[in-house]
Amino acid sequence: MAKKLKLKIITPEKLVFEEEVNQVTFPSTEGELTVLPDHIPLIAGLASGDVVAVTNGEHIPMAVAGGFVEVHPVRSLSRGGTAGASEHQTSNGVKEEKYTTEVVIMADFAEHVSELSEAAIEKAKARAEELRKQMENKEVVDYEHFAAELERSLTRVKISDKWRTKKYRK
Repeated sequence: MAKKLKLKIITPEKLVFEEEVNQVTFPSTEGELTVLPDHIPLIAGLASGDVVAVTNGEHIPMAVAGGFVEVHPVRSLSRGGTAGASEHQTSNGVKEEKYTTEVVIMADFAEHVSELSEAAIEKAKARAEELRKQMENKEVVDYEHFAAELERSLTRVKISDKWRTKKYRK
């Protein structure tokens, strides 16, 4: 059986996605990164774009904006369900612990591409234009809020356009 990693995508509102996958690719502030099982520990800033998990050849795309990514090893549970029993002996008698790679994406915004309907995309485009105009008004106090909303709207549009003609798991 091929090794897998555990992927969690979390927003302030809810747990958006949790599943074992073969690999995950995400946009970091330093560029696009792909994580495979047994990856070294990592903490990175999350940029706007699409997180793509691959499991059994199927792509699972998610639109995300802002946040952090943490990659770390987690002690695997044994069949009995106890963490302490995750050791096994190798052929030369050395005890070895089993670990699973866990990727936790803590995003300000995350949404599966299938949730982005045509109506939602048109609404996001209209909202982005409205926010762009409001940002030009220098008297508006809440610039950070407008910038975050604009980024979410533009991310929705960009990712839905990218995945419109591609096959993916819903």
